[in-house]
Amino acid sequence: MEWYVRAAVSGWRISCGLVVTGLAVAACGGSGGSSNSGSTPSGKFPVVAQASFPTSQRLAQHTHLVIDIRNAGSKPIPNIAVTIVNPSAGTAAEAFGTLLPTSQPGQPVLASRSRPAWVVTRPPGPCGYSCKNSGPGAAVTAYSNTWALGKLPPGHTAHFDWGVTAVQSGTYMVKYEVAAGVDGKARAVTTDGSGPVVGSFRVNITRTPRQAYVNNDGQIVYTNKGNKP
Repeated sequence: MEWYVRAAVSGWRISCGLVVTGLAVAACGGSGGSSNSGSTPSGKFPVVAQASFPTSQRLAQHTHLVIDIRNAGSKPIPNIAVTIVNPSAGTAAEAFGTLLPTSQPGQPVLASRSRPAWVVTRPPGPCGYSCKNSGPGAAVTAYSNTWALGKLPPGHTAHFDWGVTAVQSGTYMVKYEVAAGVDGKARAVTTDGSGPVVGSFRVNITRTPRQAYVNNDGQIVYTNKGNKP
């Protein structure tokens, strides 16, 4: 595991990205609920965020990107949200994804260059009908690669947990950005108010899948290292 601390890099914007492994700490805030948009109060809302994601993974391995965001201010956060972005491609790539190279002259033009490095198997937020049927889940929003858990009272913490499965080997950077609302008016900032709340992970996915078998007790036993599903 590795630790990353990121304070300010970019303000709230609608963007998308990729996930990486490790452990990150930044300033943010959080709680429960789900919402897409609507008018929200303007202003800055101090938060503290702590995030974790394994930095070393294998193909077909199931892991979790977890981000806990605490409201460190005295006012309720209108709609705590997180956007997962690719640091180099922004929202041009899907969340937990990357971009294929631009088509060269004479080659077929791709309808979309975005390809997943991880597949989201369990989105954050309450797992209702959509989630249980491989849908985007209750916390999904109309904004690119963005999930929201609703209003967050002072002192409360929002728990974002993405269950993901690695589907492409390689080394990837995953960045997350925290917002206090999805319309850009309410901004999540560090506790000293110096900047936005962001963090990133650098993750290496190896090509060799994990080996496993079922023992006599009906338990799954793994013969090489890695996180349990």
